[in-house]
Amino acid sequence: MLLTIFLAVVFCGAITLMLLSAVAFIQNTKFFSSAPKEAQEVLKPRDRELFYGARTIGWTLMVFSILMILGVGIVSIWDGFRSGFAFRQFFLRFVLIFTIYKLYDMICFDYFLLCRFRFFQYYYPEVEEVYQNRKYGFNLKSQLLKLLVLFPAASALAAWVCASFMGA
Repeated sequence: MLLTIFLAVVFCGAITLMLLSAVAFIQNTKFFSSAPKEAQEVLKPRDRELFYGARTIGWTLMVFSILMILGVGIVSIWDGFRSGFAFRQFFLRFVLIFTIYKLYDMICFDYFLLCRFRFFQYYYPEVEEVYQNRKYGFNLKSQLLKLLVLFPAASALAAWVCASFMGA
């Protein structure tokens, strides 16, 4: 259980690193496909780097965050095999990691970074009006769908695949 919590924290850290690299350093509007349509429409492409080497730093951080996410998956599966996990244990590990991540995303990213600390608006001031007077991000319905339906379903599928390998 302690390893699962640790992996969830690493996963959240990796996603945070990915967000930071995309928004602050790389600044490519292609990374903002999950932003509300209203915000995407007013985003201005950034042709110039924030400072010399910013995109190189951003891509390095992005690759590192992807490797961290892959590492979380590999360690969680490898440890499950090593410990002889059944479907239920794999499922609980995966759904716990995803649930902690999604709650972190909803609370830290959508509420604090977007609405309270205005992190995104600092780098993209043109979206200020879109996010003005929002008490929460735009995608609460989508976030809850992921939290309550998609992530448990993906966890069940991944647990079934892992448990199938254990039985083989």
